[in-house]
Amino acid sequence: MDLILKEIKEGIGILTLNNPARRNALSLELCGQVVAALEDFKKKKVPVVIFRAEKNARVWSAGHDITQLPKVHHDPLAYDSPMETAFRAIQNYPGPVIAMIQGSVWGGATDLAVTCDLAIGDETATFAITPVKMGLPYNASGIMHFINRVGSNIAKEMFFTAAPVKAERAYHFGILNHLISSREIESFTFDLAKTMAANSPLAVSVIKEQFRILSDAHPISPEAFERIQALRRKVYNSGDYEEGIKAFMEK
Repeated sequence: MDLILKEIKEGIGILTLNNPARRNALSLELCGQVVAALEDFKKKKVPVVIFRAEKNARVWSAGHDITQLPKVHHDPLAYDSPMETAFRAIQNYPGPVIAMIQGSVWGGATDLAVTCDLAIGDETATFAITPVKMGLPYNASGIMHFINRVGSNIAKEMFFTAAPVKAERAYHFGILNHLISSREIESFTFDLAKTMAANSPLAVSVIKEQFRILSDAHPISPEAFERIQALRRKVYNSGDYEEGIKAFMEK
C-alpha cells in the first residue's frame, strides 16, 4: 500500500500522507516511503516539496505509531530509527520542504512539522507534543527542533503540558509561517512554492544548508552528552514508559 502519495505538479513535488485509517501515524513503513520519495525527488531535481495530508483532514498525523515503539530497555528515538531518518531526509533535502497543515498534529508529527523549512496552516490546525503523556524520553535533536523554531520558553510549555496549541497561537509562536483559510490554503501554498522554485536552485540549496549548520551549532561537552543519554535511559527503563505505552494501547 502506498502510505505516501507522490506527484510532481508544475515542477513542484507533493507528498500526501495516505493512511487515514491509522490517522497517518508515522509507522516504519510510512517513514521509509517518505525517505524514498524525497530521494526520488532529489534525483529529479525537484526544487520545492509540499508535505500534506488529504484535503480537509481532521487529523494531519497522529505522530508515532505507538504499536511499533520498542518495549522498555530500548531507546524509542534512536538516531537510526525510521522516524529520525525521515526527519534528516527532510532537513538534508536540497530545497525547501513546506508542511501544509489541515487538522490536528500529534506527538512526533509536530516534530515533523517544525523540521520542515516552513509550515502553512488553516484554522483547523492544532499542534501537541505529547511524550510526557506516555512516559516517553524525547531526544535532544527533537527538542532542539522546537527550541530553534519557537524558543525554549514556548517549547517547555508545549512539552510540559502536552496540550494542543490552536492555529492562531501556533502562528503567533512561529510554528506556522502563515495562517490561511481552508478555502485558500492549497492555492496559497502552491503559489509560495512556485515563487521559491523560480529562484536559483543552487543558491537556495546552499542557503538552506547554511541554516541547517548554524541551527545545529550548539556544541556540548562529552560529559553533558553522556548525562543527557543517562537521563533518557532512566526514563525508557522506567515503569512510567512501560505503563504509558500499555495505557495507550488499552484505550
